[in-house]
Amino acid sequence: MAQSSGAELALLLLGGFHSMVDEVNAELAKRGHEGVRPVHEFALRAVDAGADTASELGRRLSVTKQAAAQTIAALEDFGYVDREPDPSDARRKRVRVTPRGHELMAIGGALFDDVRGRWATRIGPAQLETLEAQLAQLTERRSFTADDLRD
Repeated sequence: MAQSSGAELALLLLGGFHSMVDEVNAELAKRGHEGVRPVHEFALRAVDAGADTASELGRRLSVTKQAAAQTIAALEDFGYVDREPDPSDARRKRVRVTPRGHELMAIGGALFDDVRGRWATRIGPAQLETLEAQLAQLTERRSFTADDLRD
């Protein structure tokens, strides 16, 4: 078997990510959550974990405050977050996840688990666990989990 190039590996990893996301997004659309992108769920999880301002969300997602503000605006348009007055500073609004946002996170998480289960059936549970362990080892310094969204 010929050795793949680094670019081919990167494309395979990106393809795997897109394959999972595309399946989940298609099912989310069927369930009334059209237009959702991965960044929306990452942002919702960060807000739910305490990133309740654009500045804090930007810091946790490693994006600019402006990009975070745009994401918050999109989430608000979808009905996944709302803004409420900050009890300690009337000039500031705090972002919070709505029940619809919590529903999206729950459904999205279950759908990703479903995709993972289909992949395990396709290549075998042991092979998938090995792949996950190897990817975790290779990305040790850049791994991202829901816990990373908390301080």
